[in-house]
Amino acid sequence: MQHILDAIQAGDTAPEDFANLEIPDHYRAATVHKDEVDMFEGQTTKEKDPRKSLHVEDVALPELGPGEALVAVMASAINYNTVWTSIFEPVSTFGFLERYGRLSDLTKRHDLPYHVVGSDLAGVVLRTGPGVTKWKPGTEVVAHCLSVELEDPDGHDDTMLDPQQRIWGFETNFGGLAHVALVKSNQLMPKPAHLTWEEAASPGLVNCTAYRQLVSRNGGQMKQGDNVLIWGASGGLGGFATQYALNGGATPVCVVSNEEKAAIARSMGAELIINRSEEGYRFWKDEHTQDPKEWKRFGARIRELTGGEDIDIVFEHPGRETFGASVYVTRKGGTITTCASTSGYMHEYDNRYLWMNLKRIISSHFANYRESWEANRLIAKGKIHPTLSKTYPLDEVGQATLDVHQNAHQGKVGVLCLAPEEGLGVRDEEMREQHLDAINRFRGV
Repeated sequence: MQHILDAIQAGDTAPEDFANLEIPDHYRAATVHKDEVDMFEGQTTKEKDPRKSLHVEDVALPELGPGEALVAVMASAINYNTVWTSIFEPVSTFGFLERYGRLSDLTKRHDLPYHVVGSDLAGVVLRTGPGVTKWKPGTEVVAHCLSVELEDPDGHDDTMLDPQQRIWGFETNFGGLAHVALVKSNQLMPKPAHLTWEEAASPGLVNCTAYRQLVSRNGGQMKQGDNVLIWGASGGLGGFATQYALNGGATPVCVVSNEEKAAIARSMGAELIINRSEEGYRFWKDEHTQDPKEWKRFGARIRELTGGEDIDIVFEHPGRETFGASVYVTRKGGTITTCASTSGYMHEYDNRYLWMNLKRIISSHFANYRESWEANRLIAKGKIHPTLSKTYPLDEVGQATLDVHQNAHQGKVGVLCLAPEEGLGVRDEEMREQHLDAINRFRGV
């Protein structure tokens, strides 16, 4: 792969020269193995160690199909779906690959005894398949993780509703934590010119997810003046939700777990902070019983911060631990938007507070093509900024994933793939200088 890296770093390699570069028949990638899906049997979720299940090894280059592209991956990032994949929860991802493999002769490529993981990338197009006209070899790109077939009518109003909607690198193979990735060409978007490879790779999944969940008509439809409760406000998802609230004229009420994370939220411009560790909220008396008195105490604290107002939109992603409180503190007619469930999928809440007060729960999952493009455009224009805090080399992807699994990180954790070091890939130094403080906000904390 060195000749490919040399061509990228030269900065002036012509598209035809990129198209003529020889691509090795094998490449380095982070994988999980099908014959190890039971390796953590008997362990609790917290005990499961991604360093034991993630392998960095050589894998075969997949065949390039119509409408697809092979991308040289300079950098990627860790998302919670990589954690789930690595600990084989709530199910093994090999079931996803098997089902996808039954769809067609072409999708059989994905059903392998190993799974190349990762749902973010920044890199350079190497090859495009038949039918691709928008993207040329040598183009610097990032990729969103929505993979759809669009052969059914359902997805043509909102591509997330396509019956064959999948998350690339989680429900498909050949993901971004590798030296080469296979994507559908309509996953590609322009790389923001003022960002390094690792910075550009890091927003992808979480930025698009936050945009749909909070801003889009398919999510919370946030408007100016809304009070928005944001759980984990300095994390991967919450860091973008906080920026969108501030950028869109709303008032974020940021829930964090320590003072260090509170400082990050303040540095973004948030003023209303709840440090749940300091204030000692315990929404569950025990494993089976919630404590409504704690919901009320939490709601009273929110009103104290907002001058007596309740929450218009809750940006929910912890799930089981917080959902009862989220439903309770939302104003009459307000909205709880939910994605993921990092503390548990079996949500419980008192339905009286939902139905009698005409509140709504809206499910949100990643973003459609248009939403992804808009979210990336805001990054490229310097309106929204990456939340990268730390970067690991590909060989240490297990440790990077463990950091996210143990919540021992801020913002996003990046992974260098082909890029030999941090700081490479900036094409617009002038714009970068204007936003440098915001770009570096999560680093060193």
